[in-house]
Amino acid sequence: MATWQAILSLVTFISVIVLLITEWIHFTIAAFLGALILIVANVMTMPEAIAYIGKSHGTLGLFFGVMVMVRAFQPTKVFEYLATQMVIIAKGRGDRLLLGIVAITTPICAVLPNATTVMLLAPLIPPMAEEIGVDFVPLLILLVFVANSSGLLTIVGDPATYIVGDAINMSFVDYLLKLSLGGAIAVGVIVAILPFLFRKIWNKKLENLERLPHPTINHPRVLIVGAIITAFVLMFFVIGESLPIPVTPATVALLGAALALMLSHHCKIDSVQHILRDVDWSTLIFFMCIFVLIGGLEKTGVIGSMSGILAAILGKNIALGSILLIFFVGLISSVVPNIPLVVAMVPLLKQYVVNVGLAGAEIISPDFTGQLPAVVLPLFYAMMYGATLGGNGTLVGASANIVAAGVAEQHGRRISFKTFLRYGIPVMILQLVAAAIYVALRFLLF
Repeated sequence: MATWQAILSLVTFISVIVLLITEWIHFTIAAFLGALILIVANVMTMPEAIAYIGKSHGTLGLFFGVMVMVRAFQPTKVFEYLATQMVIIAKGRGDRLLLGIVAITTPICAVLPNATTVMLLAPLIPPMAEEIGVDFVPLLILLVFVANSSGLLTIVGDPATYIVGDAINMSFVDYLLKLSLGGAIAVGVIVAILPFLFRKIWNKKLENLERLPHPTINHPRVLIVGAIITAFVLMFFVIGESLPIPVTPATVALLGAALALMLSHHCKIDSVQHILRDVDWSTLIFFMCIFVLIGGLEKTGVIGSMSGILAAILGKNIALGSILLIFFVGLISSVVPNIPLVVAMVPLLKQYVVNVGLAGAEIISPDFTGQLPAVVLPLFYAMMYGATLGGNGTLVGASANIVAAGVAEQHGRRISFKTFLRYGIPVMILQLVAAAIYVALRFLLF
């Protein structure tokens, strides 16, 4: 690949990130223009760009399906009702509300992808914040932090951990025994800094709960059927891929969306046109364009060249490499969505291990089903922690972040890059330090 194409891919990607940080233009427009520049300059053809988008069909299908389901059930006012109940349970106290968000999100994200959980829970946040009299943007940001962090509790909790775990043939139980404690520590870091990071909300108290609006459920029969559809979708999210005929989460979400549309249309609670019009197309297009930009870096060899840099810097020092990788991947993951990042990093890391002579070339094969040498596994564990926790750093660091930003815009507010950064940087740094200490103590020293 010509050098100028690699330079153009890198400059275009960095320029898009700068536009996102400075907020000169909308984040979707910035990514859209960046992807088009690569196509117009023939860094990649239109079929190649569409092929890179096609590689992310699972992510896009999952997001679209859940978005349609959430929107289809809005006329029932179930989200407003549940938000009021959460405020009542918290007795109008901000500290209990913050802890409640952590308590509800953590177990869900242990079994569902974090972006999916954010799509399901985020609609509760704005009405809940309005009732208690606080800004809903910090609450959405907290939801994202907890969703990203608790995704480390199981191998299926975050797409990044699943991709890396699958690449090293790690079982569900093995992950629980070795890595879940690190995820629990990451959530514990958030809980510890809640009173400082969200001080105004933590100290907020609602004196008269009787003043709260008490919305009633509309179309209760429709909601009962909707609950059955939702339960069906959640169950198959967990067990679908282990069935004799595997069913992917994206397929399950799309089937749930089709059933929700059919229910809404048949019961005349809303029209199909209105539901599809309100889908967050901006977020979906942003993800498509980001995958094209990452594809440009991959095709032109920018990402692959990093393998040689790793070998030159680290040599065979796995301990140093693991600690540096947590922070290195964490920092990159704060500006690059972690799903395409780990897809690119897994073969890079395997190639590095082969280059320094710590494993045979057979591990690079996509059909490899054996176990990697135990001495190199901390590198892959470090990548899991770095890629997932680094996503808490900036607005574009993880898919859940972009989903939350889309929900905020639908409720008349924007989560600016700078606002997210103010909360995200301290959380990311503390969590990466905690993860580095855990990896060092658990896998390197003992």
